[in-house]
Amino acid sequence: MKTRDAVFWKEAIDNEIDSITSNNTWVLVDLPEGARPIGCKWIFKKKMKADGTIDKFKARLVAKGFAQKQGIDYFDTYAPVARMTTIRLLITLAAIHKMVIHQMDVKTAFLNGELTEEIYMQQPEGFVVRGLEDKVCKLMKSLYGLKQAPKMWHEKFDKVIRSNGYRVSETDKCVYTKFADGRGVIVCLYVDDMLILGTDLSCITETKKFLSTKFSMKDLGDADVILGLKIVRTGTGIALSQSHYIEKMLTRYGYQDLSFIDTPYRSDQKLEPNSRESVRQLEYASVIGSLIYATTATRPDIAFAVGMLSRFTSNPGVEHWKAVKRVMRYLKKTQTYALFYSRDPSVVEGFSDASWCSDMESEYSTCGFVFAMGGAAISWKSKKQTMLSRSSMESEFFALDAAADEAEWLRELMYDLSVVGAQIPVIPIYCDNQAAAAVASNELFNGKKRTVRLKHRAVHDLIKRGVIAVIDVRSQENLADPFTKGLKRQLVDDTACKIGLKVF
Repeated sequence: MKTRDAVFWKEAIDNEIDSITSNNTWVLVDLPEGARPIGCKWIFKKKMKADGTIDKFKARLVAKGFAQKQGIDYFDTYAPVARMTTIRLLITLAAIHKMVIHQMDVKTAFLNGELTEEIYMQQPEGFVVRGLEDKVCKLMKSLYGLKQAPKMWHEKFDKVIRSNGYRVSETDKCVYTKFADGRGVIVCLYVDDMLILGTDLSCITETKKFLSTKFSMKDLGDADVILGLKIVRTGTGIALSQSHYIEKMLTRYGYQDLSFIDTPYRSDQKLEPNSRESVRQLEYASVIGSLIYATTATRPDIAFAVGMLSRFTSNPGVEHWKAVKRVMRYLKKTQTYALFYSRDPSVVEGFSDASWCSDMESEYSTCGFVFAMGGAAISWKSKKQTMLSRSSMESEFFALDAAADEAEWLRELMYDLSVVGAQIPVIPIYCDNQAAAAVASNELFNGKKRTVRLKHRAVHDLIKRGVIAVIDVRSQENLADPFTKGLKRQLVDDTACKIGLKVF
């Protein structure tokens, strides 16, 4: 290694090997007859701070899990991760209840998982033990790259934290709470990144001490950056921003010198499939992936545009690239936008909408919803419906059903978070289609489609149980409108403000 950063990379490699050794990750043994060892490789990455400077050099020894055989080397691989909606809701609750937010990182998290399968691996390059060159590593703990590594790590963490009296959320299996006498903490785990919210600093300190006795932890103090999201606390609330991510994305794809534009998508634009040879398909897919992360995390204002563009990922054309460029120009103008959560309102409000037959090629509708709390959006979606609608009422009702499902999930999650309290008000969902709102509120519905009847039953049941209330609203006041169609400048600015996007 002859780069100018060689000394830092060597230190990172040594730290990784020290972690593996201290954790008793493997033992050297003779390879049993008939067994085949998998390989391994080194992965190097620079971890950056929010301001773009280098935080640390990371070296990771990764097993070549692609060589594993299902049913022999592994069986189950699923491991949950916290939803981005969960993280936003926790930030909102912290703003409303003035909770303390700290952050921790689990060092070499996957090395904590305990393997049940018998797996052999070749000794890592540069660290073959002299005199034992013929030996192989019998893995005792999971290693990055193994198919089952995420599952093993989550099971280990879940077992440890629940043994200390923490209660796991039934709604999001990566959220744990521990409350008593009005004091307590919420722990949210996203692979190896951890947010710890507490009613006071002493609760958080106790949690940190406990976790540090069980795992090798890095205490990051007050939450600053989580999953690429900047967390900025002010006297009146908390802001979530991706300004640094957007700047990096613009530079990466060569859009840093673009002029500004006021809207992410033309209100009169109708994109159609490309009938010619695709134009830079791999790059297009990469750009769309980067945009999807932005809209999933903090930028609901581009959800419709990105959703439309993602439909053409397999065969993009010139017009699709022009539309991508427009989104980038809009992001350059609004790069400093952030979701700002304040103390009011402390209740959840929802909006649903649909654009009937908006896809001219397939005649499918586009639906969308948004839920706000603390003055900003906490959950949203813009999606092409999977079933044909015979009328605007049907498409609106499908959108209402999706919103109702999300409302129920949000309500259950808030019940799991003890800080909210026992009583959660009915969640209003505003819909700008009078027929859909009337059908939802009426117990009797004689629809021809079985699917529609089932959705009606589900929505009406939530109304009867006091989970949601469906309320008719004017289209101009429906905050879900920009999730189903392109809007003109004034409406884009107005709705962005109403869903909590502010210059920060």
